[in-house]
Formats: sequence, structure tokens, C-alpha cells
Amino acid sequence: MKTATVAVLKKELAHYSQPELMELCLRLARFKKENKELLTYLIFEAGNEEAYIESVKAQMDEAFADINSTSMYYVKKSVRKILSGVKKNIRYSQKKETEVELLLYFCRKLRTMKPSFTKSPILRNTFQTQLRMIRKAMEKLHEDLQYDYGVELERLES
Repeated sequence: MKTATVAVLKKELAHYSQPELMELCLRLARFKKENKELLTYLIFEAGNEEAYIESVKAQMDEAFADINSTSMYYVKKSVRKILSGVKKNIRYSQKKETEVELLLYFCRKLRTMKPSFTKSPILRNTFQTQLRMIRKAMEKLHEDLQYDYGVELERLES
């Protein structure tokens, strides 16, 4: 089966009634956990972005607290898992402010983590990459927000 493009799907979905669209969405949610998570965000959390950011931060706090620090291997693996979860939550929101806020928080948590991330070149590179991504996302924000986040970014870099 050849997969249709988003434009073709959009045109076809215009012909469906509301109950048929609801059935399609529910059927789609059954197939993959990410689809269900995205629908949950869109239905329950998209209206209150601040609460969503706080819930993701709470998940990050819990994940950083649960890191197995017996070996640097486990620390790196855990940090990558946390970061992939953060990236997934950023994709759901698609707002640059949310992206900057969550990545700044991730970098803050990484910086204060024990054992220090500076002992591992992989974690140092991860930290630097996230700082670059923050800068890139900040370029698309309003000037006032750029300044506020820029101050925080400078604090992280020093």
C-alpha cells in the first residue's frame, strides 16, 4: 500500500462527517501510544500550556531523581532517555516558547546533576547541542522573551 500525502489526506477528510472523524481518531489512537499521547495533549492540555510545561518539568524532576549513578554508562543512557521524552513533549506542543522553556530546564537539571555531566564527553556534547537548539528556537521568539531567555542561557553557559 502506498502512503498518501498529508495534502491528499486533508482533502479526503473534508468529506467525512463528525462521527466518522471521531471514529477515525479513536481507531488511530488504538494503534500507537504516541498517537494517544498526542490526542491527550490536544484535547486536555493544549488550552493550558503553563500547566503542561509544569507537568513535563515534574516528569523531568522525577526522571533525574531516578537516575542510576553507579556507572557513567547508566547515567548517559538515562539522560538520553529523559531528553527523548522532552523532545517528544516539545513535538506535541509545537510552540517555540515551550521548547525553549523545557530545554532550559533540562540543561539546568543536567548542570546540577550528580555525578557531574562534565566527566563525560558525550554528556558535555549533549549539553552543548541543547544550548545550540535553545539559541535557534529563541530566534523565532519575541524580543522581550529573547532577552529573558538569553539571560538564563548566559547563566547556564558560565
